[in-house]
Amino acid sequence: MPNWLLPENIADLLPSEARKIEEIRRLILDNFQLYGYELVMPPLLEYRESLLAGAGDDLDLRMFKLVDQLSGRTMAVRADMTTQAARIDAHLLNRSSVTRLCYAGSVLHTRPSGLHATREPLQIGAEIYGHAGLEADAEIQQLAMHSLLLAGFPESRLDLSHAGILSAILQRCPLAAGHQLELYALLRAKDMPGLESICAAFDSTTRAAMLAMPTLYGGIEVLEEAERILPPYPEIKSALEDLKSLSELAGRASVTIDLADLSGYQYESGAMFAIFVPGLPNAVARGGRYDHVGEAFGRARPATGFSMDLKELARLLPPADKKRSIRAPWARDTRLNEKITDLRKAGEIVIQNLPGHENDQEEFDCDRVLELENGEWIIKKLG
Repeated sequence: MPNWLLPENIADLLPSEARKIEEIRRLILDNFQLYGYELVMPPLLEYRESLLAGAGDDLDLRMFKLVDQLSGRTMAVRADMTTQAARIDAHLLNRSSVTRLCYAGSVLHTRPSGLHATREPLQIGAEIYGHAGLEADAEIQQLAMHSLLLAGFPESRLDLSHAGILSAILQRCPLAAGHQLELYALLRAKDMPGLESICAAFDSTTRAAMLAMPTLYGGIEVLEEAERILPPYPEIKSALEDLKSLSELAGRASVTIDLADLSGYQYESGAMFAIFVPGLPNAVARGGRYDHVGEAFGRARPATGFSMDLKELARLLPPADKKRSIRAPWARDTRLNEKITDLRKAGEIVIQNLPGHENDQEEFDCDRVLELENGEWIIKKLG
């Protein structure tokens, strides 16, 4: 095998794509700061138990594991940064007030999440800790939508769901609770034959609720239909009221309801959302409430947040425009070097041709050149 070949679903980022991703990253992180979010940088790998604290088995399956040569303990490369942010809030910052954190970094997955997905997403996200009200959920949704707008997606759709509905059903049927992982997968896939098969042994109330969830998809009117069809459990009623409030707080955003969309991680405990853009069947951003993760770090805190993959966003966008730049010769000339320094301080891109070479850089459009005229270095337009 040639040494330059990379593993499946792992790829180098070439200049044009790398620049596009970096520009999006800067825009989104700067916007996070305008909302009051503080940047954190968790480590790429930790002890496996720490990364799994408060998370479900689905996260464990996504993580690469290795043995720490210093301690002999099992370590893992992070597959998600949410639990790391929760650890920082609960154990390191230890604040009693509301805390807003954001992050951006690579994560690694054992298997790709989709046909063309990378196994090394560049995850960016934001989290709010310390507030249990819907105001925090609404802010996170607004921030996610605004981030996509800044990244270059003027059209998007907010898809709302709630983990508490399935949880309420499973709590009242131990037999169904024993098939939790299978039910999650079948509901995500809207696999009605599979659901009918596994639900055959459940009581009639649980079976009817499970088979109804995949059909509860559409506009806001779905919430009224869900209230009629689903069991009248207090937790379900509260969840439906939360979804109604969040749809109203979404403003002018296009909102749909999908009570079977449980495609987040198993640690999510409340209102969940996914954001879709034209041209892609999969969600480009996902978020939701996960109030119980902090318990594993000794300090339970209300929490909600979202994340998305910058590489996927960049793949969906058109190629970035070339950067206008100035071409300059290389010479032992103090005045030339001072001119180049001044131009770069002013924000201009100046590329010097090294002796015997011409620049061949696809990322830059050299539309001007520095030339010596009457003893002065001046800028002239090319072409």
